[in-house]
Amino acid sequence: MADDRFHVYDTTLRDGAQQEGLTLTVADKLAVARQLDGLGVGFIEGGWPGANPKDTEFFRRAQTELDLKHAQLAAFGATRRAGVKAADDPLVAALRESGAPVVTLVAKSHDRHVELALRTTLQENLAMIRDTVSHLRAGGQRVFLDAEHFFDGYKSNPAYALEVLRTAAEAGADVIALCDTNGGMLPDELADIVHAAVQTSARVGIHCHDDTGCAVANTLAAVKAGATHVQGCANGYGERSGNANLFTVVANLQLKRGFDLVPQESLADMTRIAHAITEVTNVTPNSHAPYVGMSAFAHKAGLHASAIKVDPNLYQHIDPAQVGNDMRMLVSDMAGRASVELKGRELGYELTPEATKALVERVKDMESRGFTFEAADASFELLLRDTVHGQRKRHFEVESWRVIVERTKGGELVSEATVKVHAKGERIVATGEGNGPVNALDRAVRLALEKLYPELARLELIDFKVRILEGTHGSDAITRVLITSSDDTAEWSTVGVAENIIDASWQALEQAVTYGLLRAGHEAGS
Repeated sequence: MADDRFHVYDTTLRDGAQQEGLTLTVADKLAVARQLDGLGVGFIEGGWPGANPKDTEFFRRAQTELDLKHAQLAAFGATRRAGVKAADDPLVAALRESGAPVVTLVAKSHDRHVELALRTTLQENLAMIRDTVSHLRAGGQRVFLDAEHFFDGYKSNPAYALEVLRTAAEAGADVIALCDTNGGMLPDELADIVHAAVQTSARVGIHCHDDTGCAVANTLAAVKAGATHVQGCANGYGERSGNANLFTVVANLQLKRGFDLVPQESLADMTRIAHAITEVTNVTPNSHAPYVGMSAFAHKAGLHASAIKVDPNLYQHIDPAQVGNDMRMLVSDMAGRASVELKGRELGYELTPEATKALVERVKDMESRGFTFEAADASFELLLRDTVHGQRKRHFEVESWRVIVERTKGGELVSEATVKVHAKGERIVATGEGNGPVNALDRAVRLALEKLYPELARLELIDFKVRILEGTHGSDAITRVLITSSDDTAEWSTVGVAENIIDASWQALEQAVTYGLLRAGHEAGS
């Protein structure tokens, strides 16, 4: 297990799973737990056995299917019910029988919640905490306590909130995590309250929600005030606005504050782990997430690029490799020569000053007409190749294309596309059908070329985005299409712009096929 002097405690599988639209199967939870263990966290909260059949099943399967190298599993549950002994409470028994070495109990620390939600007395609530903690400790399990609504409770009745901490600590709880359950705290006030809690001599942790956008900042403030146990969720998952993003918390503490929380090689795998978890949860990754987002180290402004060319650290707060991420250069109408030079180098090209100047001018001209290259690297690379090598030698020349959309007698819409192309000395005519005009065009062009270029059979259109740009005359408008394609090993994006959506789509499709052929090793004209 990680150093016990400071805890990194993940609650993705329980608190994070409360996020709207996020549903985890038992197999999903096991997969996420393996990723979190790979990061090197000390504790993984698996869920609430006894209250949730899925969580009960998770703890049962975890005993034989999880081989954790760094983390210990924690079972989450509540203190005993009012008027019932802990030894006789079936939910407490489920915690005891879960097989988890650690139990995290949630307990009320806000006087109004005790009286209005639990409908019991303040003294009985303390007895519930004391009885449940001591009972589980006597059975050999380690006990942490989540003091629910602690900060609101402290502001309502500070003496009682602190008494909850003392009671839990005296009964044998190793850590009392102070919960900003409603997520309404700001760092300065939170730090003052944590400091007061630390004076009780209880070991204090912190659990923050992000309703003010301050969950990570509040967590760091709590650590500075004396907390030695931090809770959070992978990628900031959680109900409402989410929980403190555990990846951001760990990176900040380890890289900025000098804490030795996870192995350096695990920290360098953090970006991959963050994205692997999004694949399991099926939640679109936040490209702007600190440290692990795709755009976390992406640079667009020409001024930034000029400085980065001299020293990357001038516009980056860390080396992205420390968290397994990469610096990326975005090419746009804001690009200067340095941006284009660096992007070219990233793609494997050393550009001459003349080529750089010509490419910058082409980018700015095309973006003024609606093109965008920051999300279409493949289109930019084709443009770069055109500029470096002169007029592009094409894999195929298009004679014509057309699309027909027909509604059948039965009301079904059918799209049919015909393309006429010249490739390797042959004139080829091919027709494809699809569930829409772009799908039909995609099938037609691949049917035309697959005999000459069999690799195109693996090419797949996986995303299609349309944006209507500002019109210039009444209802007239320019359409921009972004297409993402895949060949089973990588993805790339291309862009087309025209007044007609099908024309814009064709431009992006033609580039997608061309780029796919280059990836397959076919040089233009070969």
